[in-house]
Amino acid sequence: MSEQIYLTQNDLDRLLALVEARSAGSGGKQFDKLESELVRAIVVPRDQIPGDVVTMNSRVLFENETTGARREVTLVYPKDADIDAGKISILVPVGTALLGLRVGQTIDWALPSGEKHRYRVVAVPYQPEAAGAAG
Repeated sequence: MSEQIYLTQNDLDRLLALVEARSAGSGGKQFDKLESELVRAIVVPRDQIPGDVVTMNSRVLFENETTGARREVTLVYPKDADIDAGKISILVPVGTALLGLRVGQTIDWALPSGEKHRYRVVAVPYQPEAAGAAG
């Protein structure tokens, strides 16, 4: 399908809880896409996750290779999302797509419209695990 992704055990546990807690009929497809990403991830202890991996609460610079647009965002849980502050939910398509990728990796992702885009991680200027932030 696409390149290998990496998750910390902490992120995996919290995201699985999010998927399991979803209310019936709300955002079903996006939860299913997130769940399929979680299932294929390699789980790594927090202190062993490479510093160039997009984890939850990481700031990531990515390029949409389909459109040429570059954007820097922070990947957050839905309750913390604030598009004006550059905080995107893990449940938006690009958020789910970027989770677990390393700098230089790309992923082809189908949007809800059916359109396909290719995203590439350019940099991870901040990752909580690399910064020693508490989880």
